[in-house]
Amino acid sequence: MSKPQFMECMQCGNKQEFKPLAPTICERCNSAWVEAHYDYNSFKRELLRGLPDRPFNIWRYYDVLPVEAPPEMNFEEAGGTPMRKSRRYAAQVGHENLYVKDERYGPTSSFKDRQAAVAVAAMAEAGINEAVIASTGNAAVAYAAACAQAGIKLWVFMTSMVPPEKLREVALFGAEVVKVTGTYDQTKLIAAEFATRRGLQLDRGAGHLPSRESMKTIAYEIVEQLDWRSPDWYIQAVSGGLGPLGVYHGFQELYDMGLIDKIPKLAVIQSAGCAPMVKAFKAGKSTADPVTPETRIAILSTGDPGDTYTYLWEIIQRHGGVMECVSDTEAFATMRALAKADGLAVEPATAVAFAGFEKLVKDGVIENSELVVVNCTGHTFPVEKHVLQDQWAVDLQLSEADKSASRQEGLQAALETLDEKATTVLVVDDNRDAAHLIRRLLEKKKKYRVFEAVDGRDGLEQAKARIPDMIILDLMMPEIDGFGVLEELKADPRTQNIPVIVVSAKDITEAEWQRLHGQIEGLYQKGSLPPMEFVDQVVEVIEQKVSKGDAE
Repeated sequence: MSKPQFMECMQCGNKQEFKPLAPTICERCNSAWVEAHYDYNSFKRELLRGLPDRPFNIWRYYDVLPVEAPPEMNFEEAGGTPMRKSRRYAAQVGHENLYVKDERYGPTSSFKDRQAAVAVAAMAEAGINEAVIASTGNAAVAYAAACAQAGIKLWVFMTSMVPPEKLREVALFGAEVVKVTGTYDQTKLIAAEFATRRGLQLDRGAGHLPSRESMKTIAYEIVEQLDWRSPDWYIQAVSGGLGPLGVYHGFQELYDMGLIDKIPKLAVIQSAGCAPMVKAFKAGKSTADPVTPETRIAILSTGDPGDTYTYLWEIIQRHGGVMECVSDTEAFATMRALAKADGLAVEPATAVAFAGFEKLVKDGVIENSELVVVNCTGHTFPVEKHVLQDQWAVDLQLSEADKSASRQEGLQAALETLDEKATTVLVVDDNRDAAHLIRRLLEKKKKYRVFEAVDGRDGLEQAKARIPDMIILDLMMPEIDGFGVLEELKADPRTQNIPVIVVSAKDITEAEWQRLHGQIEGLYQKGSLPPMEFVDQVVEVIEQKVSKGDAE
């Protein structure tokens, strides 16, 4: 395999010698954006010949990777992932040209398998037998698996926010897991200090050349799979930003060799609960201020992207693109949509990318005619409780009395129980105590499944995702009040027939009543009657709806 001929700083143009496993720091200006340069003329000849006798995996492009994979190593399973055109899901979004780069087919179901393959091969080549990595999840699993193959002891530092299932998966491969109660950025600092004290190799992510270079193989595969065309957009959800930074470099190399006619526009998508890049981008800033992560998607919880944001910002300034964020709720709803429409079970981080795609299409940023590729990665099991909550299935258990009764009587009793357990109520109220009270009283009265939304926007998203049997809606909420929520519910064919009972803490004016008239099933003024009587009214409305549905 070919080592880089030299390294070049993208800030000041300084050229310097390639040093394996050294931080990618410019020796002149200290910039961390230093890129490797290879013998591209020889590689282009091989590409034009069709890369004969090379398997379709990450090592297909060994000419432009900074390692010489030892013959006893076996990382052939990394890379070489399929790309498929979305049909039903894309049609639902209103786009005709969406392709899914399906990284779930790697050894640990993540695009991080590419990073681990090249980085661990480089460590093995350098004689490293013990290393340290900090991770939010997927990289840890990929590195643990690759290090197990290479016989390298791996210390993995992970925040306690990472689901325990993923922590156990890392330990399964024999890695030493250190769980840190703190943010991911704090975890990275602790890992670096640990590596320094012990004199161990520390994987630096975007600042580590093998890690970054591995990602460009995604671009090479995409172009080959599109018959040597470049897409108009490449979309990926990010935490630290290593993925799109490396993928861009692959497109840049192909463009410089004259093999594609353009570099795709880049869409970087973040969770709204941890979106330092998006905030800086929308403010027109070339540097991002750190934030404290407030997202349930732990894998996207890098609060300080550092210089990586600046490099991505500069790429977008040159070649076009955007940075956008979506809520956790939007991502979880998109997970369900992908699974039901295209049979794709993806992790929440991937769903963030697809939810971002939906948003960009809706806002007209992405045109219908443009060819879009979305990076799809990961499995769902560590976070299903956040996606579907605890009541994702109906548990129907027959009592001893049901079992001893006649078959018809037992069936009828079971169906009555199922009717209750399958009934869903959505409480939309920014007062958590009031919402909890309604939920407790409803669940005490009936075996309903009751969900809570913390504000109007969350309520609309959940209503469209769950299509509940009843909505209890508070009128006085910030940003989008109850009137606004009601208007959007009635404007959407999917939610316009859901019965709504409005709750208000203040007297309703005549004008407000006119806005509500004919749109709701009832109005409850807080304090006007005991909560249990209000619950009785809710149950009566629900049962009337169920009876009406049975009659129809």
